[in-house]
Amino acid sequence: MFMDQFGIGQPVRRKEDVRLLTGAGTYTDDINREGQAWAVVLRSPHANARILSIDTQAAKSAPGVLAVLTGHDADADGLGLFPVQVEVPGLDGKPVWCPPRKTLQTDFVRFVGDPVVLVVAETRAQAQDAAELVEVDYDILPSVTDTAAAAAPDAPVIWEQLGSNVCVYWSNKREAQAEEAFAKAARTVSVELVNNRLVGNPMEPRVALGEYDAAKDHYTLHSPTQGVVRVREGLAQHIFKIPKEKMRVISPDVGGGFGLRGKLFPESAMVLWASKRLGRPVKWRSDRTETFMCDPHGRDHVTHAEMAFDANGKILGMKVETIAAMGGYLFDFGPRIPTVAGGRIQGTVYDMQAVSTRVKCVFTNTAPTDAYRGAGRPETAYVIERLLDQGAAAFGISREEIRARNYVKPGQIPYVNCAGNEIDSGRFEETQQQALALMDWDGFAARQAESRARGKLRGRGLGFFIEASGGQPAEWARVRINEQGEALVHVGTFSHGQGHETAFAQVLHARLGIPFDKVRLIQGDSDVVPAGGGTGGSRSSQMGGVAVARASELVLAKAKRLAALILEAAEADIEHEGEVFRIAGTDRTITWADIAQAEIPGETPGLDEELLYKRNTECNFPNGCHVAEVEVDTDTGEVAVVRYAAVDDVGVPLNPLLVHGQCHGGIVSGIGQALYEHARYDAESGQFLTATFQDYCLPRAADLPDLEVDLNVVPCPSNDLGVKGAGEGGSCGAPPAVVSAVCDALGVAHIDMPVTPEKVWAVLSQQRMAAE
Repeated sequence: MFMDQFGIGQPVRRKEDVRLLTGAGTYTDDINREGQAWAVVLRSPHANARILSIDTQAAKSAPGVLAVLTGHDADADGLGLFPVQVEVPGLDGKPVWCPPRKTLQTDFVRFVGDPVVLVVAETRAQAQDAAELVEVDYDILPSVTDTAAAAAPDAPVIWEQLGSNVCVYWSNKREAQAEEAFAKAARTVSVELVNNRLVGNPMEPRVALGEYDAAKDHYTLHSPTQGVVRVREGLAQHIFKIPKEKMRVISPDVGGGFGLRGKLFPESAMVLWASKRLGRPVKWRSDRTETFMCDPHGRDHVTHAEMAFDANGKILGMKVETIAAMGGYLFDFGPRIPTVAGGRIQGTVYDMQAVSTRVKCVFTNTAPTDAYRGAGRPETAYVIERLLDQGAAAFGISREEIRARNYVKPGQIPYVNCAGNEIDSGRFEETQQQALALMDWDGFAARQAESRARGKLRGRGLGFFIEASGGQPAEWARVRINEQGEALVHVGTFSHGQGHETAFAQVLHARLGIPFDKVRLIQGDSDVVPAGGGTGGSRSSQMGGVAVARASELVLAKAKRLAALILEAAEADIEHEGEVFRIAGTDRTITWADIAQAEIPGETPGLDEELLYKRNTECNFPNGCHVAEVEVDTDTGEVAVVRYAAVDDVGVPLNPLLVHGQCHGGIVSGIGQALYEHARYDAESGQFLTATFQDYCLPRAADLPDLEVDLNVVPCPSNDLGVKGAGEGGSCGAPPAVVSAVCDALGVAHIDMPVTPEKVWAVLSQQRMAAE
């Protein structure tokens, strides 16, 4: 294995950045076709309404209009329903109830932004003008956008066929163990909390360009995704009901994903369908308000949780009751996120087995929710960390001490958690100690006094998490050496900002010695990437990286065999170094390029190997301890994160520079949830109130301190590279760390996210009134 400056573990700068930062990238909106038409979607202005009629005549007569299509047209053309791609068993034994979701709605609309009519014209402006001429007569119905209220018996029922808004009531079926633990408890604590609804907001809005080739009866979709294979198969199987070979999906450069890019979207079906009808390419581009309203949202849980302790502060058990909003429809993985996905790591890094978790997934008149960075695991970690802070207060011990008493110890690993998953590595107390040292935890008192001298309240907090990263325990890769001696790496994962062009080049360079700059990544085209699970759940390095490594080893084995035949030597005598193979002890050599070009009787020419890597575990368990310090302005209630430190265990880092970048991104998203971001609907009208950046607050660079990040390298024993996921940890660790710090500064038990100045000012006002 080659371990020079470009090998595994080296902080190599991202090779793709020169292309992207100099404007040489190609995004979907950069692609245009001859004869291309533009599509605009007319969306519901109401949260819940019956469609009485749709009048499209005026729009059809507008300048430049080519087609005005409704759901009735889609039904006539046989378009299928959008699937829910998960199974979630209910507490009563019934599976999750899945409503029918059409491409365009014909009878009811169920959230503001629900697609109703597709207008296609010569230009986007003409399509927008024509859409305003469509007249839809709605019978407005009562709506419910409040998550807790949706579960109430008297709530407006969104799907009459169901009879209530609860599509599934899930349990991990450990109620009896939890009740037994609570009966023995010396102390119990509880918390009521909200996991606020978030918008993913990738930098690049969604775009879809559809083409239909009538001669071949073949569809091509260009669109940003997190992996083309599943999108192709969903469109082919469920929407158009055609063999998958008749569907091609291409994703060029993609500007951010965060989980929401990996979905099957109505607009993707619309442009393909319209292209077939019109016989020309059709393009649609979301504007930022559509992104806010219609991309899947994340989180949105209301939770009551309790934790039981023995007399020494050791956790005996936990009970969690959550109501999770699904939106007006179920998206691909929606009901799995707060149930099975979050449930996989219940207990996180703590030694507790008597854990009862029950989740009601409810329909609301809102945009559907689905995976967003962390997808169920940040919510789970947040509940546990908030309870541990309450436990520390109840016992009069420090927050770091109560955690240290409850960590799974090194001698207990491999540790089977309460969900039955085997945590195969991790040194949790050690990671906490490193994080506290990185933060200079012991120097807090001096910093607090300095803040107080300036009229500010200073607090500190910590949050520990464990991730279940991986998912879909199979991944495809192909490695081909061309006649120039370049390595072409085809992968079924997908890079939408993570740096795969760099990381996978390092893996291949380490295995084959081919120069780093002669490795090319090929992804994002279902015609050349026939299999693969895409990127999501922090799976790329542990699945795609291992697949690339193993395919590389197959190529190396064949290259040595062919080199032996060409050089007329025994294979055992062939040595390999960098780009050269030689007979040991001689100067007789041959290069990768020579072998790739060689034609040997009886041998398949070329160096081209592919494989589908499978493993017997679904996921592995990166983890980390994050520590935050905040200052609170007592006049305004404004909270500033002034120090932040994190130590993560991501196994063996393929590239520490990339890992730190992923840590930074996750931390910022977590701070955003803790302090700034909240997707809100009006309780009476159901109108979406945060549809622009004027109303939805994202953190900016000025809102952040320097982020101190480090790694505790504990190799993962379940894969060849020893790697674990890295992309979602910050989203799990930052919310509890920041909220804990705010509570410490204010001297309160809990405050809900986002911790806005208004909420803090209200707490401070109440404290002043109580002191008078």
